Amino acid sequence: MKKNSTTEVEAQKGIWGLIDRIQGDKVVWMILIMLILFSIVSIFSSTSRLVSPGMSRVDIFFEQLLIVFAGVAVIFVCYKIPYIKVFRVLSQLGYAVSMGLLLCLVLNIGAIEVNGARRALDLGFFQLHVYEVVKVAMVMYLAWAVHAYKNDSFGIANRLSRRYKSLAFLSGRGWKLWIYIFIPILTVCLGIFAGSASSTLFIGGIMILTILIGGIRIRDIMKLVPLMLAALVICVSIWAISDGKVFRRVGTAFSRIGMTGMVEKVTGEPVVSVKSYDADRIRELDRGSTEFQSALDAIRQPESAKIAIHEGGLLGKGPGNSTQKYSVSLMFSDYMYSFIVEEYGLWGGILIIILYISLLARGALIVRYCDSDFSKTAVAGLTVLITGQALMHIYINLDMGLLTGQTLPMISHGNSSFICFSIAFGVILSISKMVKANIQKETEESEPLVEGLGVDENVGDTIKDLEDFEAGF
Repeated sequence: MKKNSTTEVEAQKGIWGLIDRIQGDKVVWMILIMLILFSIVSIFSSTSRLVSPGMSRVDIFFEQLLIVFAGVAVIFVCYKIPYIKVFRVLSQLGYAVSMGLLLCLVLNIGAIEVNGARRALDLGFFQLHVYEVVKVAMVMYLAWAVHAYKNDSFGIANRLSRRYKSLAFLSGRGWKLWIYIFIPILTVCLGIFAGSASSTLFIGGIMILTILIGGIRIRDIMKLVPLMLAALVICVSIWAISDGKVFRRVGTAFSRIGMTGMVEKVTGEPVVSVKSYDADRIRELDRGSTEFQSALDAIRQPESAKIAIHEGGLLGKGPGNSTQKYSVSLMFSDYMYSFIVEEYGLWGGILIIILYISLLARGALIVRYCDSDFSKTAVAGLTVLITGQALMHIYINLDMGLLTGQTLPMISHGNSSFICFSIAFGVILSISKMVKANIQKETEESEPLVEGLGVDENVGDTIKDLEDFEAGF
């Protein structure tokens, strides 16, 4: 007996014992590790345009390793948080943080232009891409807001409505829905729209999906649509009246869908876009003209990305053998999926898709066993955010959608993006750990016998829940 106990202790010290002791959802851990490994290898060989004077590929490799280590540290900090209440309290700051950062962009306080629009803040030691923060912050905020709405736990509104008769209307659930959920969504979308129309559509869509999954009724959400359409009309009108000087990204959006004539009429300047040119028109241009170079630059990246996918074939060219990386300056971010397919082939591309779809499926399983509206909405919103952005990135690389500049989560180059998605993964893993702990606690506390003879009818269900959660599908 003693020998067996010693053997068990020794086994627990081995690698398999270490893996067995890892808490949280192991499938999510595996997906995360695979994505990080893809990131390290891909960034190392993705493009020479990343190399600045005096900087080699080895330097880039160590730079990516540094941000990976920082992201892993963030994941473990979130993962180690033992109480869901901590996330719920911190999530209340999500809207305030988002609006504060967006106002800094609008007022040009430390703002940096990225692709012709103010999208990042210069923090001295770090360039913070605001939209990456807003994505995660607003999903967490809305998870808290949905939880508070369904449990009627808006402390400030309830206290004000009781103390002041003039504010008694705040006790109404309809007012709380608008004040805490709809107005934050609308104002954040307006803040993002000043710098990116495509990001507004994507982040706005994620926020709507988050509250829909959280349990807000569709008929209530539809009340928000007229206001969003009215805000859009006002922004477009301001753009037209100001000759394109305000809300410049409206012109960019119109040019990307082929409405260059209207943009040129409003701004009085020639517009070059991918939709403006095709191969036949470019052949007709003088090769030495400025228009020829502008047209060539407009189509180079999307066309080269498609060539990369075509040349990748079934098995790919192999790591480091990409040729299109010399033509696509943003291969390491906006076109990372094309690069992966070129070097690793169709099977590599399919593996990436499987990883993200598996994350979505696993997130749905975790949501099933969550015991609060906050944890359900947070996990669902974050998994939809990660998977949705990944699929949008892939669709764009396959020329199935307009360029939006969305990175491939946890793979593409981008310090802010990597850190923010690390927070998302850390929250998912932490909540999955709490879910598993709750199921185990219910199993241990269940009464094993009824009147000394029968088994408690709840024990079997609880044990089955734990087995299903650990086994997956």
